Amino acid sequence: MIRVVRRMIMMEGRRRGRRGSARTLLPMRSPTRPLSSTVSCWYCDFKFSALNEPLFRFGRRYSRYLRVWFSMGVGFSLAALLGVSIILLCEFARAPLVFAGKAQRGNFLSGLSILIAGLNISLPSMGYLCISSIIGVIVHELGHGLAAASEGVQVEYIAVFLAMLFPGALVAFNHASLDILPDMASLRIYCAGIWHNAVFCAVCTLSLLLLPLILSPLYIHGESPMVLDVPSGSPLYGYLSPYDVIFSLDDFRIHTAEEWKQMIAMLTEQTHLVTSGGSSGIDVGKGYCVPHSLIKQSNHVQFERNQTYCPNELIAFASMTCLDVSKYSDGGNKNNHKNTRESVHCLDPKDVIKLKRCAYSEQTPRNESGCLCSEVERCLKPVQLPGLGWVEITYSSLDCQDHMRSLFSDDKHSNFREKSCLQTFVFVGDLMSIAHSIRLTSYQPRWLIYSATNIPSLLEKLFTSAFHVSMVLALLNSLPVFFLDGESILEVSLNYFGSFSSRMKRSILWACLLVGTFGSTYFILQTIIVAAIM
Repeated sequence: MIRVVRRMIMMEGRRRGRRGSARTLLPMRSPTRPLSSTVSCWYCDFKFSALNEPLFRFGRRYSRYLRVWFSMGVGFSLAALLGVSIILLCEFARAPLVFAGKAQRGNFLSGLSILIAGLNISLPSMGYLCISSIIGVIVHELGHGLAAASEGVQVEYIAVFLAMLFPGALVAFNHASLDILPDMASLRIYCAGIWHNAVFCAVCTLSLLLLPLILSPLYIHGESPMVLDVPSGSPLYGYLSPYDVIFSLDDFRIHTAEEWKQMIAMLTEQTHLVTSGGSSGIDVGKGYCVPHSLIKQSNHVQFERNQTYCPNELIAFASMTCLDVSKYSDGGNKNNHKNTRESVHCLDPKDVIKLKRCAYSEQTPRNESGCLCSEVERCLKPVQLPGLGWVEITYSSLDCQDHMRSLFSDDKHSNFREKSCLQTFVFVGDLMSIAHSIRLTSYQPRWLIYSATNIPSLLEKLFTSAFHVSMVLALLNSLPVFFLDGESILEVSLNYFGSFSSRMKRSILWACLLVGTFGSTYFILQTIIVAAIM
């Protein structure tokens, strides 16, 4: 709808130049005052002309450079129109096979579904979407306005409107000047919106990449992810709080919010291999030296059909012998630990995780034994049931950061357990359920200004949303459909085929627009449905 109104006005202007006066669907009168508005039962707008002269003067002053810039846009837009048209025809030809189940949905629709899904059209994100739409439309219309000014076409007014329930913006041109332009000049004007949206996507991508550098005077990036919000429905609710900083998962140091998700995915895969008896065999990194005195105080639970039951918040721990490293590294039987489970004990994980480790891990030298327990201790490991994982999450509060930075500035393999600021808790359950259950940011403020902790996250979301909106605008206006930029670009491009008569050009234009409009509407609706399912 953003382009519908502008295209109606431009087409009507050409009709009036050829056939005299005609009526339009939308108000056509130019504002006689710098500010004016139009209101009807289905359409309202706000027109202003204060920018007409500055925009025109700027375009005329730098017309030489702007024409070169928008000529690049012509090449890009024609390539986009041709590419999208070919892909649309291929998808249209595949539709019967997909409907019959003989072929899979094409990569173009999959990519478009991801692009639309990236808009994140949800109630909490509507603010980002509205702001991104406004920015994307301004960038689009500014491209048309500057291109027209560089060609000497006067802008009559700029307007923002609401047609039915669809918002948008338009730039109304002096159509008498527009009609006498050469085809190449017209193409520069019509292609300018698509070109500017594509360039704006590149600007958003570059801004996201440079954001850590831009914010470096005020924020630290990539040291440790910080918690911004813990919803009440999160499995970690009550364990973590806003402004907590996460340092490690199972002693694996993490630095960014993305590493948090990647590490959980890796631990989930390892848990699946362990509980399914896969090639990973024993979970050798989770053994603890538990004193006999603590074991005697624990509840003694036997296996029942490979299931263990512990009351309250206690966790089942099974006895395991010290690992023979040489046999383990030589590919011996990794499932021998099942025979060493003499019994199961229900222990409080808060007490156990403070104890010394005893199982073999990747950090244990190959020529040393994995057993570190004394004679008065027994090596116990948590029993991991199918689908449930055990993970230690180490964190600290934000106000402890200055002290923590001095501690971690030396050795990256330093023992986290010796740091007084750090706290550790155990999560037992579905690990993937915690991957997206909390809101994290990779930025930490250099000064304890809690109100500023959300600014980097807001900027990342805004740049991401603006990228998706601008890309969708560029793709939609590249489609050969009625009322969008693709119609004008296709119409002017056909003028370069001098061997075609005017009647043949109109027939080709209408055939392409009918097929393009029908196919685009069908596939866009299908893509929206797929994106909603994703």
